[in-house]
Amino acid sequence: MTGFDRVMLYKFDEDDHGEVIAEDKLAELEPYLGLHYPASDIPLPARRLFSSNYIRLIPDAKATGIDLFSKLHPLNDTALDLTHSILRSASPCHLEYLHNMGVGASLTISLIDDRKLWGLIACHHLTPKYVPYELRKACEFLGQVVFSEISAKEETKDYDYRMKLTRIQGALIESMSQADNFIEGLINSNQNLLDLTSSQGVAVCVGEEYNLIGNTPKEEEVKYLLQWLKKNIDEEVFSTPSLPHLYADARNFKNVASGLLAIKISHRNYILWFRPEVIQTVNWGGDPSKAYEMQKIDGNLRLCPRKSFELWKETVRLTSLSWKPIEIKAALGLKEAIVNIILRQADELAELAHDLELSNAELKKFAYVASHDLQEPLNQVSNYVQLLEMRYDEALDEDGKEFINFAVEGVSLMQTLIDDVLAYSKVDIRDIKFDLTESENALEKAIANLRGRIAETNAIITHDPLPTVMANSTQLIQLFLNLISNAIKFRSEATPEIHIQAQRLEDEWLFSVEDNGIGIDPRFSDRIFIIFQRLHTRDEYPGTGMGLAICKKIMECHRGKIWVESEIGQGATFYFTIPVGGTERDRKRGSTR
Repeated sequence: MTGFDRVMLYKFDEDDHGEVIAEDKLAELEPYLGLHYPASDIPLPARRLFSSNYIRLIPDAKATGIDLFSKLHPLNDTALDLTHSILRSASPCHLEYLHNMGVGASLTISLIDDRKLWGLIACHHLTPKYVPYELRKACEFLGQVVFSEISAKEETKDYDYRMKLTRIQGALIESMSQADNFIEGLINSNQNLLDLTSSQGVAVCVGEEYNLIGNTPKEEEVKYLLQWLKKNIDEEVFSTPSLPHLYADARNFKNVASGLLAIKISHRNYILWFRPEVIQTVNWGGDPSKAYEMQKIDGNLRLCPRKSFELWKETVRLTSLSWKPIEIKAALGLKEAIVNIILRQADELAELAHDLELSNAELKKFAYVASHDLQEPLNQVSNYVQLLEMRYDEALDEDGKEFINFAVEGVSLMQTLIDDVLAYSKVDIRDIKFDLTESENALEKAIANLRGRIAETNAIITHDPLPTVMANSTQLIQLFLNLISNAIKFRSEATPEIHIQAQRLEDEWLFSVEDNGIGIDPRFSDRIFIIFQRLHTRDEYPGTGMGLAICKKIMECHRGKIWVESEIGQGATFYFTIPVGGTERDRKRGSTR
């Protein structure tokens, strides 16, 4: 159609270097098909020009440009814009580049996809060649038709894969929606999470928790990679097939993560997909590292285009297979789904929190009213039973006296139970204040409250130096009091010995209360912290089964945890943790571990 000696279809890659993907030429010419050319061969200004003009003709690469008499616009004194002029001269550097390739004339047809330069149809002729206007317009039209066909073929080629990714994305969204939180849904559907981007490994990073699936770097390596991402990448989605070229430490795990696709759910939460290194051989039209040469012309150094276009083979390492646009789009779609699920769950939690707050308020009111209303009739029962015993003591036989004792003990137990229920209902994080508290002082006050029982049992209570913690002093006293009281109550035949100590961990204090009592069956180590749960009858050991439940609730308010380690007959050690530092507001918005 054009009569040019060589016609090539030239496609730009993501990094702007180009590749000849189709070619028609004279038989005697050296083939360029399959060769890659560095981005510098068609620099950014030239690519902008090609994006603005569908067609560009250089009829004679050796022709000398003609100066314009008026270089400035006569009305506004600005340079004349020749961007869209077919007659404008080419840059001397580009003309020299064509001359070095042995080209006498060139015709370039731009292939533009949504205002982005996708590639070029490049026509080269060994000698000067002029293309008339009618043929140029036909070539321009043909270029648009050809690119429409290319786009349609690429769309068809990707259709099946896109549908597959859509199905995978739907399965992930369904799994997340059905789970208690989206993390569980993602991890339970781990193969779908890998298949969504055709990756070999994925890391779901939520705060300081790293869930690794498939072939990934080690957790510590993922942690430092995430720190680098947060510091250097501010995009909601980031992809690269050559992570080691951007992040030097990635060379240590190139076999699993030369490629990275990352989506940012929030500042602290990310999902990272990994691809391993794939060693490739790329054929270049000349050494890409020598795109220009320095030459001395008329005594001055000048940057000149390269002269060599011989085949140059490069072995590419530290690079994975590239991420396809539809894979990146699928990852972004997953992020949008996660955000929508989180927002929906946040609304549901806010509604539940409101309902729970109303329920708690009613329960607290009920507990107070019930305890207050029950105390008075119980006191009357107790008083009248004792009065009955005093007046008719001589008339009562042994059975009668025993029945009266049962009644008095029952009333006493009921009063204790009411007091415990009221105490339990008062343990509420919203109503307490956290301050720097001397835990040693709290322990001493608890011991002082138990001095009668300590004296009765000759209990020996010792402790190591204890720290200052951010806590509610009243609740900390109650915690020590309940644990020590339990240790005395469930003593063995030996003299009770109780030791309290604390040690600093990374972000919390670990307290322990150790005794030499009867011990606890490990099977019941969780059950004992449930309200009203007892392991012994009241005849064996008196109590309501509320003490340890109150301890657990106190620890929940302090965002700590409590547990026991014990064996039957070998004593018990109760452990509880209190986070280091933090303000009252931090305590209230934290989560119980």
